[in-house]
Amino acid sequence: MSNEDQLNLFDLSPDGEAGASGFFQQDLIPTSAKIPVPPGTYPTMAPLAKHCNECYRCDLGKTRTHAVVGRGNLQAPIMIIGEAPGQNEDETGLPFVGKSGQLLDKILASVGLETERDIYICNMVKCRPPDNRVPTPAEIAACKPYLLEQIRLVNPKIILLTGATAVKGVTGDKRGITKIRGTWLEWESRLCMPIFHPAYLLRNPSREQGSPKWLMWQDIQAVRAKLDEIHN
Repeated sequence: MSNEDQLNLFDLSPDGEAGASGFFQQDLIPTSAKIPVPPGTYPTMAPLAKHCNECYRCDLGKTRTHAVVGRGNLQAPIMIIGEAPGQNEDETGLPFVGKSGQLLDKILASVGLETERDIYICNMVKCRPPDNRVPTPAEIAACKPYLLEQIRLVNPKIILLTGATAVKGVTGDKRGITKIRGTWLEWESRLCMPIFHPAYLLRNPSREQGSPKWLMWQDIQAVRAKLDEIHN
């Protein structure tokens, strides 16, 4: 398949927008990870979610119950990107709804951030890896075009990257999360902050100074302050 054929798959106009009908060809699912998903493919999140639930760009599609696309405000100023869905997420089709998600919601609420108003949450990959293993580089690469479209559609002011897999998958930075958490990074002209994954905090419940939970509290306060600065 030529590059021209790949682009024609989505009936794009020369400026990268959907074709004259205003919609891409929804029946032509990009089933191979070798077929790109060009920027501007999806006019809204709804057709993107439809494709994710019909996607087999990698083998994770064969074992999913539901694709887990996202939850929260589609125009949120803050986007949180995790690693991959777990069992609760696979069953419900919603990200961060298990114990990790409940803790994340509490952390956000502690600085006055509400998921339905201020936050959009998604993952690097949309389907649950078997036994909750870390997604492979090939799986991340196959799913990344969907994530990039989500970022484009939501257009957040701040992106929080939860854990090393999300940091590496989005920015390419291979440093450990303990070394870069709480620091502001610029990626594609967007403000990003690596933070601990809530699951890591559940495994390290201490709140003493210097503990992961204590550090997370510092980080989320910095995020709140930055958002207030941007809005002012």
